[in-house]
Amino acid sequence: MPLVLKHVVTAASVAISASFLWPAGSQAQAPQNPILQIGIVQRFGRDDTKTLVIEPLGGDQLTVQFKTGDELETVTTNQIVLDTTPTPLEGAALQERVVLSTHRSFESAEDSANQWRQQGIETEIAQPDDWQVWAKRDVYSTPLLRRMLHKDLQAAGYDEVYIDSRVLQDLPKSAAIFNGFRYNRDIFSITTASQRVRVIEKVGNVEETVRVYGGNLRLQPNAYGSYTLVNKVPIETYLRGVVPYEIGLGAPPTTIEAQAILARTYVLRNLRRFEIDDYELCADTQCQVYRGITGAADVTDRAIAATQGQVLTYENELVDALYSSNAGGVTAAFSHVWNGPDRPYLRPVVDSVAGSWNIAQRPLNDEANLKAFLALETGFNEETWDTFRWQEDASLEDIGQDLKEYLQARSHPLANFTEVQRLVVTERAESGRVQILQIATDAGVVTLEKDEVIRAIAAPLSLLFYTAGLYEQPPGATEPELTGYRFIGGGFGHGVGMSQTGAYNLGDLGWSSERIVKFYYPGTELQPISDELILWKDPYEIDVPLQPAEEPES
Repeated sequence: MPLVLKHVVTAASVAISASFLWPAGSQAQAPQNPILQIGIVQRFGRDDTKTLVIEPLGGDQLTVQFKTGDELETVTTNQIVLDTTPTPLEGAALQERVVLSTHRSFESAEDSANQWRQQGIETEIAQPDDWQVWAKRDVYSTPLLRRMLHKDLQAAGYDEVYIDSRVLQDLPKSAAIFNGFRYNRDIFSITTASQRVRVIEKVGNVEETVRVYGGNLRLQPNAYGSYTLVNKVPIETYLRGVVPYEIGLGAPPTTIEAQAILARTYVLRNLRRFEIDDYELCADTQCQVYRGITGAADVTDRAIAATQGQVLTYENELVDALYSSNAGGVTAAFSHVWNGPDRPYLRPVVDSVAGSWNIAQRPLNDEANLKAFLALETGFNEETWDTFRWQEDASLEDIGQDLKEYLQARSHPLANFTEVQRLVVTERAESGRVQILQIATDAGVVTLEKDEVIRAIAAPLSLLFYTAGLYEQPPGATEPELTGYRFIGGGFGHGVGMSQTGAYNLGDLGWSSERIVKFYYPGTELQPISDELILWKDPYEIDVPLQPAEEPES
């Protein structure tokens, strides 16, 4: 039976519009300060003991808007408590989606979604926990269509595709409690005159976090049956809650400026991440760490102001401004970590001003070269940091437990294995990153690719590693027995783009922020935000519209 859905692609690129840059009533000369939508509390309602207390800052009031029937109500108050209560459904409801693939990162999920679209299957990217690619729900809208698709894909050899099917007896229902009343609604908009608001996250009676955010708030439903608290905030205010946490207050001033440029570029290029949930970015390491303006500091505010409106571009398109903590002496190309087309400005860069290694002459996909490289402990920008070089041991039992949890979360056909027998790296990139790791179990061989390796196994801190077997001599045995592996590596994080710890050293050497970013992203250019820039080009644009299939008649 042929696959039952085709795909129509929209525009290949997104340009920045004037209405996006300047709010109504602003002058054309005003600083370009677009409003972002950041999910600061995701999946609210999954834990019904969690509440959110919303307060204005001194002397201000909250203005709350919500609908009652078709009427929009507006109420002012000094405090709102948001909570959720499991609410029984009138009858059991089926929540079901076809999960085409599961990923550690958005980058690989987006590539997978595009690959499925090229095969004629409409998709959407979701993040219920890990990133997932779903067959589009409003197209595969009946159990019959979903099962037809699943059957076809299983027959074609896609044995990791599965139907996530759950019968729901209740769903969380949100409410806002203020002025002595409880309002049960799905959407609340919360604003203040000062554009400042305090959010207190509580579990039971215990305060977990207290943060102040600039801009306004909106509680809204998401795609998973729970809710998201979204912060609508101008980008330059948003950066005040990102830069201190991403680079630290002790970094050299030009290093902080480089981080501000990259954080600004990153958020504008990645506005599509949470389209399924009707907001743009999250506030954790799956996007950029954002904790409101509570931790804003003079040193980072100065860097943000000094680079106001500046973004990094390549051929007039915003770059994929990826960065990580420590690259272990050499950065990675995009495709060394994730699936998808390479970016010409994201390629291996030896993180050294001393010429400590020539990767063109001694590529690190050669195991001997890799071991010699990882034996070097000086001559690199990151060398003074603990994660520049590391060793981590893991027993076969620990590896097996990690792997089992990983496979079970993906409904993998080998998830019921009993023991791990051995593992081997079968492919490596020129930057030294592991591309394919095969793990032999008693049920068969599990193949892990790229960043899925460090999602499945806890021991390695990055993909820049090699392994050495750990052996013990059992009593009475003639041969030593493999009991685990030592992971010997460098770096912490994905290693693509700027190394934050490497940039510390470059700032200490007196490099400008522009020189720092161009070192890590060769061939790029700094530009101000403008209508002429392209946020993002779809590298998979399909020009020929294809016809959607219809559900067969019974």
